[in-house]
Amino acid sequence: MDRIRSGIPGFDELIEGGIPVGSSVLVSGGSGTGKTIFCLQYIYEGAKQFMEPGLFVTLEGNIKNIGWNMQSFNWDIGKLQEKNLIKIYKLNLDILRRHTTAEEQIEKELEVIASMVKQIKAKRLVVDSTTALSVGTESRGTMRSTLYHFTNALKELDCTTLLSSETRGRRNDFSAFGVEEFVADGVIALYFSPPNRSVFVRKMRATNHSKNVHPFEITSKGIQINPRDKIMWEAIR
Repeated sequence: MDRIRSGIPGFDELIEGGIPVGSSVLVSGGSGTGKTIFCLQYIYEGAKQFMEPGLFVTLEGNIKNIGWNMQSFNWDIGKLQEKNLIKIYKLNLDILRRHTTAEEQIEKELEVIASMVKQIKAKRLVVDSTTALSVGTESRGTMRSTLYHFTNALKELDCTTLLSSETRGRRNDFSAFGVEEFVADGVIALYFSPPNRSVFVRKMRATNHSKNVHPFEITSKGIQINPRDKIMWEAIR
């Protein structure tokens, strides 16, 4: 099994050395758990350490804010962007000003994403977050169908993809709409029970991953996981 190293200190030890190449992995958690940082670090370290081009697609954030977020960890992304090792794209789903449905716009945006992946020969892809895809959908059934189609379409791009999803932050919440976790090949759950942060690998295709909850910190250099320490499941609130 070929694997892609996340570049996040301590994480790959939990998943037999890395994420299976070509997988789509859900990074879920409540507000403030570190989902966006985890995904940004995956893109940045892939470019810096392994020279693997990465595309970061945001649905909610401002592109400048994302750049500032990365710079706050002293990640010099300017040179990596110049070398086409990192590209940041804001997904355009402004349904209020268009005469098309959200589903039609998503289809068009998938074409744009595919073009960018081809342009920089991306090996890594992040979509932050799938939760925002629900904006403008007519019903929960339509929303689930759209998410299913979107995540499956991303698998055709031959990238190793992280998809973030906002949850209520409870122990057994692994996706926002109850469909992403079943479409994804892996699920990484992040928790924040002040003052403690923790990570739990819910599933990872073709991987004998850790079945324990492990603590992590957000440092001046980004996320650092302690794979040797464990947290009791009951300690997550």
